[in-house]
Amino acid sequence: MKSPARQHPPDATPPGGTADTAISPHYKWLALSNTTIAVLLATIDASIMLIAMPEIFRGIRLNPLDPGNSFYLLWMILGFLIVSSVLVVSLGRLGDLYGRVRMYNLGFAVFTAASLALALDPLTGRVGADWLIVWRIVQGVGAAFLVANSAAILTDAFPPNQRGLALGINNIAGISGSFIGLVLGGLLAAIDWRLVFLVSVPFGLFGTLWSYWKLRELGERQRARVDWAGNITFALGLVLLMMGITYGIEPAGGQAMGWTSGPVLTLLVAGAAALLAFAFVELRVPEPMFRFSLFRIKTFTFGTLSTFLSAIGRGGLMFMLVIWLQGIWLPLHGYSFAQTPLWAGIFMLPLTLGFLLSGPLAGHLSDRWGARYFATGGMIGSALSFLLLMLLPIDFNYTTFAGILFLNGLGMGAFAAPNRAAIMNSLPARDRGAGGGMNSTFQNSAQVLSIGIFFTLMIIGLSATLSTTLVQGLTRYGIPPAVAAQVGAQPPISILFAAFLGYNPIRTLVGPGVLAHVSASDRAALTGHSFFSNLIAQPFHAGLVEAFVFATVVCLIAAAASWSRGAQ
Repeated sequence: MKSPARQHPPDATPPGGTADTAISPHYKWLALSNTTIAVLLATIDASIMLIAMPEIFRGIRLNPLDPGNSFYLLWMILGFLIVSSVLVVSLGRLGDLYGRVRMYNLGFAVFTAASLALALDPLTGRVGADWLIVWRIVQGVGAAFLVANSAAILTDAFPPNQRGLALGINNIAGISGSFIGLVLGGLLAAIDWRLVFLVSVPFGLFGTLWSYWKLRELGERQRARVDWAGNITFALGLVLLMMGITYGIEPAGGQAMGWTSGPVLTLLVAGAAALLAFAFVELRVPEPMFRFSLFRIKTFTFGTLSTFLSAIGRGGLMFMLVIWLQGIWLPLHGYSFAQTPLWAGIFMLPLTLGFLLSGPLAGHLSDRWGARYFATGGMIGSALSFLLLMLLPIDFNYTTFAGILFLNGLGMGAFAAPNRAAIMNSLPARDRGAGGGMNSTFQNSAQVLSIGIFFTLMIIGLSATLSTTLVQGLTRYGIPPAVAAQVGAQPPISILFAAFLGYNPIRTLVGPGVLAHVSASDRAALTGHSFFSNLIAQPFHAGLVEAFVFATVVCLIAAAASWSRGAQ
């Protein structure tokens, strides 16, 4: 009796170029299930700390609003994103050389081990925060392995006429994971902050064993030397630039932001110089990690450009919405500051729902009709949603707000899945890991850049009126003018961090000794739900308008870039 024919995707080659492993016709769905879990875990963990941050700081007994502690706040959030952005191209290239599944499996193991180490943090204070930052960076390394190789594994497993659906499901799971993380972080942190990290361990362990036993190498592999010079200059340049962006939004030299300070300028210039050196190296080495030749492919070039621009428009949105909800809207509607982190995540669910509905559907339809119309229309819809958010009053009607968030999710989902599928379909089989990694690097680094831009625009808007508003509001409720002036001189980023963390900073900024000398009614008003929120509402709205105008323009430019890819 003849054995059934071994089936492979039309353009895939098993390891070594021989059909040495029988592949089930259901294998592609197994690969999709596993890689979707992996990408979902990686992106959930990228955002799960945002809502859980107040409980984490309480758990390690560190006040993030104390002078000097903003370092820990920034690096707990951005360290994961920075390292995953830096490594994703290199690890995608290593997958092309040594096996995408092998690199992917290693990433699952590293990610799971780091998640366990984070949950077991035995330290408190600043050393406890250092522990979390180091293991968050290691967790980011594992996530980079997963993200760098998952799209290539799917592209190898699925035939071209089904890749839009597969990559759409995978990509939307990744993007929506960043919003699912907000709600999950709030729910788990309310029980115990360690659960925020521990929840990934059983899923990571299951995914590691499952991928090791079931995934197979199907893509083309070619032996080549590792481009060490390219890897080092690229990593150095990107790290320096992202550090410059991170410290640029912190106060320095008596200024509200540090963009003109010597250390920040040094980081930015050194990072740019290292990336120029990287480009020089890559154009001359025989086996470059960054394939500039791929930019000769029109679909890849304009697809990657629109990926970069859409991520800039989207990356800072989450922070602005969290600050808006936690610092202003929820307290104005009777929620205590201790409750606002969880409810901010819940009230942002329409955004996730929009992603989940439009992403797979648009990916499936783009398999037949091409990516151009869906991706371009998605960016235009996203631009419209930013314009509508800009027109909302600071104390909005939630039904209207939810509808706009849903529109934003629909637009981003309609863009992301077809765009990703078009990019991967345009790549030669042997370059899928490197090309997918390049696209992911542009996306991840744009998110860090977006956070820097959004915070900068927000601080510019706040700086115009915040100090005067603080002084007038505090003196009206009995705070001595000298103390009120001292509070008004605080950098706007400190106020933003307080709102972002769901803290009422008045007690911290004014001091319990001063509050003890004001009347009971004034003290109750100062430390109540609405005083701080009403105080910063108008200055915050001015900054919000600046940020959303920028996001609208960027999304429209992304729509133009997406249209320029041409018909598929």
